[in-house]
Amino acid sequence: MREPSGSSEPTASSRPGAPDEAAPLRVRLDLAYDGTDFSGWAAQPSLRTVQGELSKALATVLRSPEPVRVTVAGRTDAGVHARGQVAHVDPDPAAWARLPGRSDRQPGEALVSRLGGVLPHDVVVRRAALAPPGFDARFSAVERRYVYRLADTDALRDPLRRHDTVWWRRPLDVGAMDEASRALVGLRDFAAFCKQREGATTIRTLLDFSWARLPDGVLQATVRADAFCHSMVRSLVGAVVPVGEGRRDRTWPWSLQQRAERGSGLHVMPPHGLSLEEVVYPDDADLAARALMTRARRHPAEGRRPEEAQRAGT
Repeated sequence: MREPSGSSEPTASSRPGAPDEAAPLRVRLDLAYDGTDFSGWAAQPSLRTVQGELSKALATVLRSPEPVRVTVAGRTDAGVHARGQVAHVDPDPAAWARLPGRSDRQPGEALVSRLGGVLPHDVVVRRAALAPPGFDARFSAVERRYVYRLADTDALRDPLRRHDTVWWRRPLDVGAMDEASRALVGLRDFAAFCKQREGATTIRTLLDFSWARLPDGVLQATVRADAFCHSMVRSLVGAVVPVGEGRRDRTWPWSLQQRAERGSGLHVMPPHGLSLEEVVYPDDADLAARALMTRARRHPAEGRRPEEAQRAGT
């Protein structure tokens, strides 16, 4: 409802760059969090989650009587971190316009500042801004990039990074791991590396899976894909670690993938070594089309083999 003309509060139409109150409003949030003390992203009763904390904080700042619904680019598991997470919210336009109060800040700046005073220290919203038309944090994304950090016996073990680096008690051959990982890149059925969810497809396009040893000796995996299914990254890493130890042949991870079903002997790595680093989106003009395509392919393509999904445009 529009403020009376004599009100000291700014209205949506009086705030420079603000949308009309009657128009739908979507705000993009760029955030980071330390997943150590969270039971994952998704809100769960009686558990501390990133979504739960963020939703409550938004409700406080926006003066909403109920928790604010937050849609995220990628749900992270318990203990997994994020440095480049993206989410969106659809706030009430009047509440958005009121955020700056009497200051000359833009609403997004004010929201970031106010959330900083409400959120716990292990969650930080770095940026908030009106999203382009058609933007959907989840369905508009074209790529997610994760890193996984391992400190073997040849690495410098830094206790200050114990929450984001897994300490491994055996030496690892980074060259063997890199070769085994690269063989998995492409459009494939990754059912062998996913926890099955009824009605969900396990077909993904893995864009990059590579390893490098950093100057301090830590092994870091870079994993990029259009999307990931549940526990996929940690399972992929778990499949190549035995190769690095010399216990498995370099073709073993590829042979697992060829089965297209989850088998025994695959170790899911600890969550704290994993971090979501970046979410990539297309140009603004292509956001809506990308979201439509992603939604459509999650249903018709389910259960198809990769070659069938490719023909369907997946």
